[in-house]
Amino acid sequence: MTSVRFGLLGTVEAHIGAEAVDLGHARQRWVLAALLADANRPVSTDRLTERVWADQPPYRAHRLLASYLSRLRRSLAAARDVAIRHGPAGYLLSVPPEAVDVHRFRALVAEAQVQRSTALYDEALTLWRGDPFAGLDTPWADTARQTLAAELLSAQLDRTDLALEGGGHNGVLAETAERAAAHPLDERVAGQLMLARYRAGRQAGALEEFDRIRRRLADEFGADPGPTLRQLHQRILTTDPTLLPYAETAVPRQLPAPPRWFVGRDPELAALDDVMESRGGTLTLSAIGGPGGIGKTSLALRWAHQNLARFPDGQLYVNLRGFDPSDGPLPPEAVVRQFLDALGVAPAAVPADAVGQFSLYRSLAAGRRLLVVLDNARDLAQIEPLLPGSETCTVMVTSRHRLGGLGVRGAQLLDLDVLGSREARELLVRHLGADRVADEPTAVDDLVHWCGGLPLAISIVASRAGANPRFRLEVLAKELRQESARLDALDAGDLSTNLRAVFSWSYQALDAEPARAFRLLGAAPGPDIGLAAAASLLGLRMPEVRALLRRLGAAHLVQEHVPGRYRMHDLLRLYVDELVDDAERPEPLRRLVDHYLHTACAATPLLRPERQPIELGPPAPGSAALPLADRAEAAAWFADEHACLLAVLDSAGQRGSHEDVWRLAWSVSGFHVIRGLLVADLAAWRAAVAAARALGRPEPLAITHMYLGTAHTRVGSHDSAIRHVREALDLAVAAKSPAVAADAQRALGWALGQSGDFAGALRHTAEALTYYRAAGNGLRQADALNTLGWYSARLGRLREGRGHCTRALELCRLHDHRRAEAVTLDSLGYIAQELGEYVVALGHYRSALALARETDDVYDEPGILANLGDTHASLGQTADARAAWEQARDLYREHRRNRAAELLEVKLESL
Repeated sequence: MTSVRFGLLGTVEAHIGAEAVDLGHARQRWVLAALLADANRPVSTDRLTERVWADQPPYRAHRLLASYLSRLRRSLAAARDVAIRHGPAGYLLSVPPEAVDVHRFRALVAEAQVQRSTALYDEALTLWRGDPFAGLDTPWADTARQTLAAELLSAQLDRTDLALEGGGHNGVLAETAERAAAHPLDERVAGQLMLARYRAGRQAGALEEFDRIRRRLADEFGADPGPTLRQLHQRILTTDPTLLPYAETAVPRQLPAPPRWFVGRDPELAALDDVMESRGGTLTLSAIGGPGGIGKTSLALRWAHQNLARFPDGQLYVNLRGFDPSDGPLPPEAVVRQFLDALGVAPAAVPADAVGQFSLYRSLAAGRRLLVVLDNARDLAQIEPLLPGSETCTVMVTSRHRLGGLGVRGAQLLDLDVLGSREARELLVRHLGADRVADEPTAVDDLVHWCGGLPLAISIVASRAGANPRFRLEVLAKELRQESARLDALDAGDLSTNLRAVFSWSYQALDAEPARAFRLLGAAPGPDIGLAAAASLLGLRMPEVRALLRRLGAAHLVQEHVPGRYRMHDLLRLYVDELVDDAERPEPLRRLVDHYLHTACAATPLLRPERQPIELGPPAPGSAALPLADRAEAAAWFADEHACLLAVLDSAGQRGSHEDVWRLAWSVSGFHVIRGLLVADLAAWRAAVAAARALGRPEPLAITHMYLGTAHTRVGSHDSAIRHVREALDLAVAAKSPAVAADAQRALGWALGQSGDFAGALRHTAEALTYYRAAGNGLRQADALNTLGWYSARLGRLREGRGHCTRALELCRLHDHRRAEAVTLDSLGYIAQELGEYVVALGHYRSALALARETDDVYDEPGILANLGDTHASLGQTADARAAWEQARDLYREHRRNRAAELLEVKLESL
């Protein structure tokens, strides 16, 4: 069965697949059109007769209808999901609504209205091929045409409104002028044309259009234009600047508030002033560097607020999070999107690709006196794309790194030092008042001394003193003295050592149980932690853990950055590392590792049911796996926990927990493959082989070598793949492990086949199949049979290959092995294509593609798309071929499968 498309927006037509359907003579086509207009709803025989013949039905019209419909059923017999039925209420044509262009047009317009998407409007409008129901001349058809014409005009006008909102006036000028000529009395059309002309610099033309419609309305109806059009005319007449597109009106004001307490830095402020005064004809760049807590952001904001008058066109600000260990640096692509929003770019006008977005950003900055503050930058690569090209702009960068590359570009580089004792004392005065500071000179001397001149450290001390105005400063000074052994780096001016004191104050205020939770959470590997993992780490029930996390969050010691996931600042982690005793770590980490291992091993069969399971002992007391109901939950869990799983694997390796390393690699590998995370998979299996070698047991070593070889196969390292899988096979045979040996045979077959040795692939896969049959393993039989079928076909033995793949498909469906079903359908598609059965091939590929997408199999999806494109190309369907190849190429690139992407690029260039 093949998909069908019906067309009513023009001549009445139908296509099954790529082939046009012979619908018979005109009257028979009109019968079909009358049913399609009410697709999936019954149409009475009398109403159908009226639609086709109006008030002049022929003798025995009902019998004629039955005859026409019988012929139409035969014509559409090959169509999927199409049926014409007769019942008490009349005739009903059952068809997917999206297969009928009228209904698809209406659905796309409705979605475009919700999403405010010009692309969806364009897709809807391209469905029109001419006058609807062309050739059908009845009152019903005339009424339907009028209704659809009104819907078409409404969609066109809505699309034009969106384009105008996005600044696309030049792109709609010509079509809007044509529309105004076709609808000379439509005030909405006239208003769109007036606005487009005005924004294009044609004010006179805009006013002329108003005069034209005003005269026409007066001549024909003796009326004036409505208030909306008159108001637009007045605004154009007075050159209202707010009518201009975003680029001429938006003035961003993104600077955070200036620092409330700021002292010193006079030489640095003067140096920044000198940069502004001395640079002419070039982009002004300043880079403020220094350690954390030294006051880089405060200096940048102080100078910026003192010089706002220099930047009348606005100020852009972003915290680039250059040293955020949880989320990582903010990518320039995300920043430029924020900047475009701030500059007033409507969502519909934002280019789809990053290159276009950066280009638009530079265009909008050109000629503006604009300040751009890039705070907390990681490196030059993060900054460079965000530098405007205009000499009128000023850029200020702060970073913990000295950005010498900006110096080469002519930037003024400022490295900040600690405050002197006089300035440090003045900062305390600004916070606490002169009287309180003067009352305790000895305590103040100690506070200044132990803070080491770091502005942030001084501010932290002053903030706590300000929160307890009745406490003497000597209390704080005494606490700092007591911590001096642990704050030995405070004098050096490093942010983490200065923060250690405030962390200790928060920690010491905790009760015993929250304090324990804080220590253990900070010791957990990974950028964050989920609630279930935290429960196993702490050995508590989830309600108890949730309550503890709420308390830690209120103390600002953890943050729930997404629902159910908690992270700790990187400097807090460093502090916790000093708190946790070595004897306290092993049991919680054992519970955490067991949670991840048992959850992942239970989730793997939901993603890759064909995999031979590995044996795990019972989890440690207090550890529990998270129950996952189905494939979707398993995939979501792996996606959420992926970074943590890799961190736990790495941590296990560092601790010498070799058994955990190879088991964790196995547990996460299935997710790696379906998501195309091939580099991560390769790294995990390399670590696993090293761990298994340290264990000295042949079976784990065989398993890890086998999977490492398979990982090499996926990235195209065929020699390494074959070497590792052969070693796995030898080890499995020596260990007398037939199941592992069979898997190694199959892995070796695939590795050889991918390297071009198809005969070797068949030989080793057949060996594996023999074992799988003897063991009654239907899932593995399906995989092996498909591999046999594929490489038989590659050797030209197409009929033999089809037989293998057909049996594989039966087993896949018997065992509900949907990912393997997709791959097997892909093989059958290839065989059909090689046999010249292109329509059959298309059906197989489309089914395979749907299954791959359903199972989130991004590893196999691009290969299926590439094969689908090949078949379209063989049929001469170049547009469909290009679309499939482009999707495949983009997926290959996304997952760094560059060689495959390059091969598709060659095919695309040949079209």
